[in-house]
Amino acid sequence: MATLGTQNISTSYVQLIKTSGLTGIDGTIQTITDGNNVSSALQLSTTGVNSTGTLNAAGATTLASTLGVTAACTLSSTLGVTGAATLSSSLGVTGVATFSSSISATTGTVTIGTATISTATISSATIPLQLGAITFGSNITASTGTATIGTESVNVSTIASATFGTARITGSTGGVTAFNYGTAAFTGATLQDLDSITSGSNITTGTFTVSGAAIGDIVFGGLTSLSSSSGTAGVPAAGARMMSQFRVEGANVIRYTILNTDITSHGTIPAGTIYATAMRFTA
Repeated sequence: MATLGTQNISTSYVQLIKTSGLTGIDGTIQTITDGNNVSSALQLSTTGVNSTGTLNAAGATTLASTLGVTAACTLSSTLGVTGAATLSSSLGVTGVATFSSSISATTGTVTIGTATISTATISSATIPLQLGAITFGSNITASTGTATIGTESVNVSTIASATFGTARITGSTGGVTAFNYGTAAFTGATLQDLDSITSGSNITTGTFTVSGAAIGDIVFGGLTSLSSSSGTAGVPAAGARMMSQFRVEGANVIRYTILNTDITSHGTIPAGTIYATAMRFTA
């Protein structure tokens, strides 16, 4: 009180601070005022402290229990939380933030310059485009959305489903731009011997749909019942020579041709499934 010793009470009591009530500090939160009853931003009780204005921590702040933030919280220095921290608004950390327990952002935004996280459970995240190298020490799972990767180096990768614009194999001069696959039911056919051909009956031909196939694609195909032991005489019989050919006839259409070059016997090709894969390459 040395600074008040030379002053009159009437001119110095405004420099004193007091509670707004008459009972002193108790269990009810009270605003701290000056001697003229001008309120400050500080509120006190025997159980807590409130600030109705800006609360600044000039040095390191360590919270041993729960931190509840209902408005924006910007930290320019170290924040240490040993209990739970729940943020209903934004948290901006320009320095280092160390959490030894949980942090929950119910609404708003958490902006972090650098974070080291041992375990994270994220229900939804918006991740900005990463232009540099990314190294994952363990698994990364993208359940929805699209991942755009400029350059990726992978030792082992398990992909359930992938859509590629262009896939290039190291050392190749071109890339694969499309793979399209389709199947159709084959009802069976009787093929004549080449030496007893009548009206081209040793050739069976037809078309089926392979969505995405285009003129110029390379087509590989087959028939599940070709070389089957079932059928009227079995195909192929001893000495028989069977050939199948596939090509793109038009957009989404594959033409198949099955020939019998057998000069000693003939038989019936049983019903089965005919299938084809159309591949497209770019230089």
